[in-house]
Amino acid sequence: MRTMNHAYIRGRRLAVAVTAVLAVTALGGTLVTVAAPAAEAAVAGPVAPNADVTFPAGEKLVSGGNTGFLTSKDDGAGGSALTWTSFDDATTWPVPASLAYPSRSDTIVTREGYRFVLRDMSANGISTYVEPIGLGTDYKVAGAAGSTVFLSVPNATYGGEDLYRLTRVNGVQQQEKLTPFAGGRDYKVLSHSLGTAVVVFEKDSSSGPYYRRALVDLGGGFLKEERALLPFDPATVTTAVSPSYIAWTEYVDGAQRVAIEKRSAYEPFKRISLGAGSKGVVVGFSGDWVLYGVPGGLTAPTANPLYALTAQNVLTGETHQLLDHFTSSSTAPDGTILVHGGKSTDGEGLFRVTGAEWPQIALVARTPGATSAPQVVRSTVPAVADLDRNGGQVAMEWELSRYNVNLDVTLRHNVTGKTFTKRLTRPSAPARLTWDGLINGVSAPNGDYQWHVVATPTNGIGNPGYANGTFKVTRQANPHDYTDNGSPDLLARDAAGVLWRDDLLDSPVGGQVTPAKPRVKIGPGWNTYNVIEAAGNIAGSGAGDVLARDTAGVLWTYISKGDGTFGTRTKVGPGWGVYNKLAAGSDLTGDGRDDLVATDASGALWLYKGTGSATVPYAGRVKVGPGWGVYNQLTAVGNIAGGVAGDLVARDASGVLWLYLGKGDGTFAARTKIGTGWGGYSQLVGVGDANNDGRPDLVAYGSAGTHVFLGTGSWSAPFTKTVTSLYAGEGTKFTSVS
Repeated sequence: MRTMNHAYIRGRRLAVAVTAVLAVTALGGTLVTVAAPAAEAAVAGPVAPNADVTFPAGEKLVSGGNTGFLTSKDDGAGGSALTWTSFDDATTWPVPASLAYPSRSDTIVTREGYRFVLRDMSANGISTYVEPIGLGTDYKVAGAAGSTVFLSVPNATYGGEDLYRLTRVNGVQQQEKLTPFAGGRDYKVLSHSLGTAVVVFEKDSSSGPYYRRALVDLGGGFLKEERALLPFDPATVTTAVSPSYIAWTEYVDGAQRVAIEKRSAYEPFKRISLGAGSKGVVVGFSGDWVLYGVPGGLTAPTANPLYALTAQNVLTGETHQLLDHFTSSSTAPDGTILVHGGKSTDGEGLFRVTGAEWPQIALVARTPGATSAPQVVRSTVPAVADLDRNGGQVAMEWELSRYNVNLDVTLRHNVTGKTFTKRLTRPSAPARLTWDGLINGVSAPNGDYQWHVVATPTNGIGNPGYANGTFKVTRQANPHDYTDNGSPDLLARDAAGVLWRDDLLDSPVGGQVTPAKPRVKIGPGWNTYNVIEAAGNIAGSGAGDVLARDTAGVLWTYISKGDGTFGTRTKVGPGWGVYNKLAAGSDLTGDGRDDLVATDASGALWLYKGTGSATVPYAGRVKVGPGWGVYNQLTAVGNIAGGVAGDLVARDASGVLWLYLGKGDGTFAARTKIGTGWGGYSQLVGVGDANNDGRPDLVAYGSAGTHVFLGTGSWSAPFTKTVTSLYAGEGTKFTSVS
């Protein structure tokens, strides 16, 4: 196993341990050389090599060289953990520091107190150091290039700052003052290539700061002295250099651009616009091609063609897109360019750009499992959505790899194909849909569903991401439900004999029981019947069925298909013309099946127990008792008072409504007066639970208007009158409501 070695002076500080000092003049500055004894100390060795070079997710590119690259990540304690990865065998080295200066080389530059450690990763991590001599403690690090550290040191005599170069050559430290001029400040060494570094800085004048740049030979001195620049943002300015060209980013009238200058000339010969308010960078040169773009596009909310890493030929203007997006880059000492980014065809990770005639790009360190397409990391969709709970609302969540997407959610009912769609535009984390249980304004049917989400990037980077799954919608059965969606439905026949269905919403809207829109036409021809009655679930299908008696006294059943339509009618039998009132849809005997009661001309009440059979839905009749002829309306309302079985309400000729509490054996307790004033209604319908509170309700329709009487659960005051938009203004339109 290889070891990383340190060569440094132990004990007293370098300033005390100097054994030889030689001062010479170089470009108006001073070169100090220091020879020092060396010692080696082993530190943490490399981690066993991987089969392939990888760029782990969550890592950031710090620097890159010819033989490997340096990354950092959050160490979980508020700092950073550094790792060097070798291109040769994928070996990874933990670096014993939390901060490194981008040296764009195989040398890792870190700081230990007053000195800077230089680890040569091309030589098994052999380490040396440099330490400022006589520069005080107020200096700032201007940057690093290879094994050279640059410091910006206050000049107490002339003001401003001086730029110093520190390095170690053949075991000897060199410290050189580079600035032959005064007044400069805020030096930044931003790029270097093939032994040349670019320095930018500011100077003060009576009209404000102005901006300069210079080229520095890493071996010492200036190759090209300071030149004036157009304004740049000191915090974001970037530069690039090659044997032939220099480039930098600048601002003119709020717009950013890349300026390119030949090293043999003194004025930019080409400028590339990056747009107003841009935070673009110049990445480097590959022959006559300059690479540029705006980093961070993968997480940007909107599209921008500059998010791509673009190569432009500075001579012909030809452009070529190299990557869909990128975050950071580093030019290696040999002139090749390393870029962290992604491409939909190749994946995510670290790419190398080479080639002078035409830039070639290759993935050299893949980020496992990463893609430019957004991914659904985790979905939280309930396996069973009980729409009787939480006001009929269902929360669904999706954790995404990124949220600058339009998330299109589709919920599809397997049987009917009914579909709910919703677009979540750039949702917050996690993406959340609160489904109200409606599809196209109608309560969703029960049963099995598929959910499907498509995450389409709003910035145009990456293909859409997909995920899907299943869930089930369920509710308690509602005997007045023809669409298997848990909410009660009403059937109304108009004067032309056309039957219509109104589907009530699961929960009130604005405090009112509200029908879904639009009203659904079932079909014509229902004028052949003089009674149409909701029968409850008489055949065990899970949805409500319908009884209809024709003018010949024959009773027919229409078994619900559960989708709002009915099967072909089935004959129950003749002889039902002897009854002047029928009331069905409620379990009066406590056996779980819906029964039927009827009153004849003599006023006798008869019970027909439900059998659960579609072909023979009722057993033979049993007489309940006489005296029911005083009523002109009879309605089965379900168990409205919390007793053992369903109840009845009956209205007399004076408009008084009476309650008969069921005993559970098909008989009833003595009547209880509900109230007066019910004579203005032509139809009283036991609609079931209309407001999703678990109690059955009553709909009253007629010339007096339509009202919903909500069940209270109390036998002494069983209903509360409420207004509704159901049949608003249509009190005389329908001849039958059930």
